[in-house]
Amino acid sequence: MCSCGGSPSQTTTPNQETVKVNTPTFNSDSAYNYIAQQVAMGYRVPGTETHKRTAMWLAEEMQRHGANVITQEATVEAYNGQQLPMYNIIAQFAPEKSNRILLAAHWDSRPFADHDPNPDNHTRPIDGANDGASGVGVLLEIARNIGKEAPAIGVDIILFDVEDYGAPDWVAGDHSDTWALGSQYWASHPHKPGYRARYGILLDMVAAPGLCFYREYFSNYYAPHIIDKVWECAARLGYGSTFVNSMGGAITDDHLYMNCGGVPSIDIIQMNSNSETGFFDQWHTTDDNMKHIDTYMLEAVGQTVMTVIYEEK
Repeated sequence: MCSCGGSPSQTTTPNQETVKVNTPTFNSDSAYNYIAQQVAMGYRVPGTETHKRTAMWLAEEMQRHGANVITQEATVEAYNGQQLPMYNIIAQFAPEKSNRILLAAHWDSRPFADHDPNPDNHTRPIDGANDGASGVGVLLEIARNIGKEAPAIGVDIILFDVEDYGAPDWVAGDHSDTWALGSQYWASHPHKPGYRARYGILLDMVAAPGLCFYREYFSNYYAPHIIDKVWECAARLGYGSTFVNSMGGAITDDHLYMNCGGVPSIDIIQMNSNSETGFFDQWHTTDDNMKHIDTYMLEAVGQTVMTVIYEEK
């Protein structure tokens, strides 16, 4: 758990009044294509040429949608002492507004398929179609809509790097702090001095078919009112069976360090209590590819998050 010394936000009753605003319709096919484009570029493993090329593409795509883009570059140290280049892509919409919401996902892919059923694949990289690219695909589609019709508030979208380079299973010991290196860096080196957002929403592994989103432990600890807001919106839109209003497990993810950075944040992440890992069946395997991307899940997440930000005043 993050040792930032933060305290949980106070639980509040969600506003039950339906706010009538013009929320764009989320295009799940477009989000799917954004995922496919990332996967087609190759493995987004930090330190590779594909990794650097993908960072440039993400920044250019956000700029194309009208964002003011900052690429936060640094070198971070992996679990094994390896020095890795890091590129956090930060897209600012209406940067002049102080009333802001932060959306995030990680864009890198894992260098090890350490949960693959075939041991010969354990040192092979993964496509990361769901684990990484799915959240980015949703946020790129949200950015496309913001570029056409802006919400009332300012929106920052951060695509965090080097989230998935944590120590593989064959390394003994507790290595929880070897994950989410990009968001750890951002928490201590914000892109703007004194940066503040009202709240943050992280998307991670949002597109596997048939799974649900539960109230993740740290999200519920730091920002229960944001969980309430998002889950109430999902139920109102007809996605209540996908956003289940009951507790899930505790997950070390980028949202933990977003909270450390002073932004009360939640994680929308798929959990599977029937899996040994607690995640989708293809997690950290070579089978995390486009075959397991579900457009309904993209719609449920994308339309819910987009409605939340467009209803803000």
